[in-house]
Amino acid sequence: MGVYGARLRVSKPRKYNQSEFYRSFPLAMPSTVFRLFSSSVGTKLLIGLTGLALFAYLILHLAGNAIIFLGQDAFNGYSHMLISNPLVIVVEVGLLLIIVLHIYKTVRMWIANRAARPVHYEKKEPARHTSRKSLASTTMIGTGIVTAFFVLIHVRQFRFGTYYLVDGSEGVRDLYRTEIEVFQQPLWVVFYVVCTLLVGLHLRHGISSAFQSLGFEHPRYTRRIVQWGIAGAALIGGGLAFIPIWVYLTH
Repeated sequence: MGVYGARLRVSKPRKYNQSEFYRSFPLAMPSTVFRLFSSSVGTKLLIGLTGLALFAYLILHLAGNAIIFLGQDAFNGYSHMLISNPLVIVVEVGLLLIIVLHIYKTVRMWIANRAARPVHYEKKEPARHTSRKSLASTTMIGTGIVTAFFVLIHVRQFRFGTYYLVDGSEGVRDLYRTEIEVFQQPLWVVFYVVCTLLVGLHLRHGISSAFQSLGFEHPRYTRRIVQWGIAGAALIGGGLAFIPIWVYLTH
């Protein structure tokens, strides 16, 4: 009996039906994943994962481009191996999807952050010594836009640009000749050097920020991750910028 003589009705616990759970799990899973990656935490997670995937690609891309130092035959042989591989289309489509997802999620997060703070600071104070704020972190959107524009130009020039064939070969593209022709022009050299250095600046903050988004944040190794990020950014930015300078000065 309850208060004032009212009868309390106790419901029996519902028996757990395992088969019903497994039938509903596939239906609930996609919506759960969608909600997860639509949240602020999920958005940062996706930006971090796609950012690190692009960083890994840039390492491979730099290593491939560095084969130009070995001469025309080695460089054309490497490029032909890539182009003739039937999986190259799959890799290019996957890479494109990663880039689009990275840009989309970054723009959505930037818009959400702007909406959450409609009134901007009247005066920007310099960051203290304990802050991780830097030129790289405050220019991420700007360097990201430049990087996207640079990628479009780069792909247009070398993936779909002038197509030469190696003399006496059967369908082997002379990409070495194309690259030499582009980097013999001073304006293109300046353009590539500036853009690749800005890519390095973008990575300067992006690498450590990506690891932070994935949960790698601890006083014991955060400083080391930041240092590795700076080294990786310098390697990619400096390495990609050095190639057009070397071609221009030696050819």
